[in-house]
Amino acid sequence: MVTVKEAKNALDRIIEKSRVHLYKPIQIAEILYRARIDDSLNLLDLEQYRTKSKKWRDEISLPLLGRICTSSAKFQDNLFDANAIPPEILNVLGKENIRTNGAVEAYIYRLFSTKHNQLSNALKYCTENTPENFDVKKFIDSFWNEPGLRRSLDKIYEIIVYSLFSTIVETLNFQITLSVDSDKIDILKEFEDFADKVMQVDLKNKTFVQEAKIYRVGVTNAADRGLDMYSNWGPAIQIKHLSLNLELAESIVSNISSDKVVIVCKDAEKDIILSLLSQIGWCSHIQSIITEDNLIDWYEKALRGKYSEKMKDKLLDILINEISEEFPSIKELPDVLKERHYELIDDSFWK
Repeated sequence: MVTVKEAKNALDRIIEKSRVHLYKPIQIAEILYRARIDDSLNLLDLEQYRTKSKKWRDEISLPLLGRICTSSAKFQDNLFDANAIPPEILNVLGKENIRTNGAVEAYIYRLFSTKHNQLSNALKYCTENTPENFDVKKFIDSFWNEPGLRRSLDKIYEIIVYSLFSTIVETLNFQITLSVDSDKIDILKEFEDFADKVMQVDLKNKTFVQEAKIYRVGVTNAADRGLDMYSNWGPAIQIKHLSLNLELAESIVSNISSDKVVIVCKDAEKDIILSLLSQIGWCSHIQSIITEDNLIDWYEKALRGKYSEKMKDKLLDILINEISEEFPSIKELPDVLKERHYELIDDSFWK
C-alpha cells in the first residue's frame, strides 16, 4: 500500500523533472481539484480522467502561461506510468488533498509560484540593468546556478539567441531578393498564377524583395528536440545548451527538413556535436556552429561596441518582451487560481 510520504515523493520527482511551465504538475493539481469538488470522480479509474484532465490542465495553463501543452500524446500520457503518478499514487494524493481541503493543490501551485518568482528575478535583472552593465554571461549562469530554473535554461537560451540575432538582422537591414531565371520565362507564363500566389512574382514583377527575418518556433518538445528558430532566407537554427548523444543527434536532424542548419551550443560541445553529426552523415548540412563565446562577444559589441547606440536599447527591449511573453505568470497569478484562496490553506506536511 502506498503511503502519503511515498506519494509525495513521487509528486516531488515529477515537479523536479518538469520545466518551468510545469504542465504535468498542473495536470495533477487539476485532477485533484476536480476530485475534491466532485466525489463521483474515482481516481483509481484512469479512464475517467486520462483524456479529460488534459482539458482541465489547458483551461488553467492558458491564463497562467499564455499557452497550452503541445507535446506528443505519448509524452503527455506517460504522466500516469508506473514510474510517475499511476492511479494508486494519485488516489492517495486525492485522499490527502480532500483531508486537507486542498493542501496538495496548494503545494503544487506554491512551487509553481516559487519557480516563476525566480524567473521574475531574472526579468528584473534585465529591466534594472542598463546596456552599459548588462552581462549576458552572468545572466546565463544565473540559470545554471539556480536548481529551480536549470530545467528551463533551454527556453532562456533560445530567447537570448533570438534577441541578439533579431537585433543584428534588423539593424543591418538585410534584404532577401527572389528572382526568376531569364531562361525560365516561358515556364513562368504557364505557371504565372502559382508564381504570383506562392512566390509573389509574375511577368510584370520578376523580382520580389523582402526584409530578412528570424522567427521562434515557440515550442520545445520533450527531450530538447526539434527546431528552435528559422529564417526566411534559408537556414534553420538549432540551439543546444545540453549535452548530445548519438540517439538525440539523430532525432534532432530527422525533425529538421532544412538543407542548412546553424547550431548554437556551449563551447565545450562544439567538437562533440561535429563528431556526432559526422557519424550520421549530416556534416554537409551544417552551415555553421556558433558557440557561447560568440554570443558573449556579439552581445558585448551590440551593447557597448562602436555601433551600440543603434542596437543596445532594441536588444534589451526584445529580450525583456520575449521573456514576458514566454512566462506571462511572472507578472501575476490569474483570477482562476486567486479564487481558490490557496494562501489560506495551511498544513504542516504540505508546506
